[in-house]
Amino acid sequence: MDMKLELVLLPVADVDRAKAFYEAQAGFHLDVDHRAGSDFRVVQLTPPGSACSVTFGVGITNAAPGSVRGLHLVVTDIVAARGELAGRGVAVGEVRHIADGEWVPGPHPERSDFNSFAEFADPDGNTWVLQERGFGPSAS
Repeated sequence: MDMKLELVLLPVADVDRAKAFYEAQAGFHLDVDHRAGSDFRVVQLTPPGSACSVTFGVGITNAAPGSVRGLHLVVTDIVAARGELAGRGVAVGEVRHIADGEWVPGPHPERSDFNSFAEFADPDGNTWVLQERGFGPSAS
């Protein structure tokens, strides 16, 4: 039986501010912006190339704004992905990896899968981790 994660709810304080961040700065594709009165609104966006979307709005979750931590966006070139986000105005941390049990700057020297990271947060404080997988000529 397949079980596909296709939607993650993000608690936000200001729906329009979150929509602007995810669409204009993070580069997510706007799928839905639907209102059903003043007590219900759903905004759904999808990261480029992803099968899983994020949704936020009014009347869809009672979780505290900014309480989601560590959502991972897997990218094939973490340096390029970080640069694109930073170029769009996202305050994204430097790329780093672990060596000898400590965080050190830069991508993993071998650019091996799941070993290079960079973090950012949305305006409410929900956090995201960029993680590199598939770097190199064979990545398509």
